[in-house]
Parts: sequence; C-alpha cells; structure tokens
Amino acid sequence: MEKSEGFTFNLQHFCFLGRFGNQADHFLGSLAFAKALNRTLALPPWVEYRFGEPKSVQVPFLHYFELEPLSEFHRVISMEDFMENIAPKVWPLNERTCKGQGTDCNAKEGNPFGPFWDTFSVDFVQSEFYGPLNYDVHHQDMARKWNSRYPTQKSPVLAFTGAPASFPVQQENVGLHKYLKWSRRIVDRAVNFIRNVLPIGAFVGIHLRNGVDWTRACEHLEHSPNLFSAPQCLGYRNELGIASQEMCFPPHDLIAKQVKLAVKDYHAKSVFVSSDNDHLIPFLTNALKRMEVTVHKLANPEPHVDLAILGRANYFIGNCISSFTAFAKRERDVNGLPSGFWGFPPNRTGAAK
Repeated sequence: MEKSEGFTFNLQHFCFLGRFGNQADHFLGSLAFAKALNRTLALPPWVEYRFGEPKSVQVPFLHYFELEPLSEFHRVISMEDFMENIAPKVWPLNERTCKGQGTDCNAKEGNPFGPFWDTFSVDFVQSEFYGPLNYDVHHQDMARKWNSRYPTQKSPVLAFTGAPASFPVQQENVGLHKYLKWSRRIVDRAVNFIRNVLPIGAFVGIHLRNGVDWTRACEHLEHSPNLFSAPQCLGYRNELGIASQEMCFPPHDLIAKQVKLAVKDYHAKSVFVSSDNDHLIPFLTNALKRMEVTVHKLANPEPHVDLAILGRANYFIGNCISSFTAFAKRERDVNGLPSGFWGFPPNRTGAAK
C-alpha cells in the first residue's frame, strides 16, 4: 500500500450498556467514514471487559469477523497488520497526533483508552481538535471537507480517540451490516449447537434484557423516547410510535404470549434464549409445556455465538431498545429473515399492546 493512499485509524468507543452492540454500531459508521474519505480502515480490536480483569481486553477484530467480505465494500486491514507492517513506514513516532472533539483528547487517559493504545505501544506527541468537522459523511459535503483539511499527503494516518461514527448507527449506514460476516470459529460453534442440541425442526430465537443496569436504563424512557437503539423499530424520528416500559422491560406474561404466538406461527419445536441475566428457562418451559416445545440456552453463554444462533432462527423476537438486539435484527434483515420486538407495535397512546 502506498503512503498517499491514507489510513483511517480509530478506536471503537462504547457505552456502559450493550457494549458489543454499541461498538458494532460504531464500526458500521467508521466503515462508511473510511469509504467516503477513500482511506483504508485499520480494523481495531473489540474492547471487552472480563470479570476479574482490572483492565479492558483487546480482542483482535478477526477473532469474531472475516476480513474478505469487508474488502468487497472497501479497503481494510487488521490493526495488528497495520501496526507491524505499515505504521513504521507511514506513521513516524514523532508525528503521532490524536484527533478528538475537544482541545485535549487525552487519548490514553482511563480505561479502555490507555490499555487499548498500550496494546500497540502507541504514544501521542500531541492532540488536535477537528471541529467544526463531524462524522456525518452523507450530508454537507463532509467527506470533501475532511480531505481538504487533512490531505493524505500531509496526514497519511487519521487517529481518533473514539470511533468516527454516531450511536445508534446512522440510518444511511444500517445496510453495511451485510459485509459483516462471522468468523469460522463463531459459525462452527453456532451451527454445532443448532444441529446437536436443538431438536430437529424450526426454532424461535429470543433476546431478553433484564439485568439490574437495564432496569435502571428503562427508567429514562419517559425523558428519552429514542433511547439507545429504539430507532430500529420506532424510526429515527419516532414516526412509528413512542417507546414504552413494556417494550424496554417486557413483563413475563407478555413474553410468554409473544413466544407462544411465534411458536404456533412457525411450527417451532424449540426456543433459544439469549440474555444478559435471567434466561427465564423454567418459566418459559412451563409456559410452553402444552405445546411440547423445549427451551434452550448455551451451557456457557458467549454473546457472539448467541448472536450467530439468533441470526439463524426461523423467527426472532428482541428488545427494541437494545443494541445487542439491533445487531441480530440487522443480520437477519440482510438475509431476508423475519423478526419482531417485545411489545411492538405500540398503540396510539404509546403503550404496548
């Protein structure tokens, strides 16, 4: 790769809720940003927090996803490959500037920022405020403005503290999910579970958010009707309704009702449950007893494998507010598979049916 080609180099930011889902939203925006600026995108590791670990863990991008499908849309390179083989040629140690929204981006302050950059032994000599530019490359001729201010000849690498993207994913970038394909490791685990654990026949996949942190998040719906990933079912201007508590934290009777309807409509033999806390296995098993349907979860839940399984269900019911659900919904959309949400559509008063 030639130096004049230019690189976009970014850390995917995250929120304290739905961490992987938020990072995935940011990734799609970053991919669109790199494409618009015609810069190769260095695929950053996924930032994870693990119980007992004092610092965040950086998991190589290719551990979860394939590189080749992304290359069909735009030039990409793993961050590990970039740092080892490209950075020494185009990103001198004395020219490493971080770009942020403030006058001092503090690129390595706090967790995960410090551990992230330390993983690649990166130190910055200065920071730079990129305003009034923004990341919306679909409007206001923004890509041209970025390239005018940072031509590749003078700025071969653009390094950001956070992802050059918005959360939730911008409407124009939702379709880019079709280039995001699971790695063989994830696919094999998902397919193995479906073939060897679930009974033969159709299955319904569901996603439940019911942890303590999620309960607290749902309390903000009244003042933030477009909370988190709500646009995925309500529209980006709330044109399809207003978020309700039942959509964010559905009661057990509503969950049972919707699952029963889905099982009946798709002649399902089993239900697969993904959850951040309580999978409701005993409750659902009892609720579906007369239908002779079994309820399952991974013995040792892994979010990415959960998502790959949900993406293969005959029907999927998720949480409209959750970015984790949003990932599964996008994957199913690009493959033409049907999905629904808890408590949606709302009625005219905004309460769930």
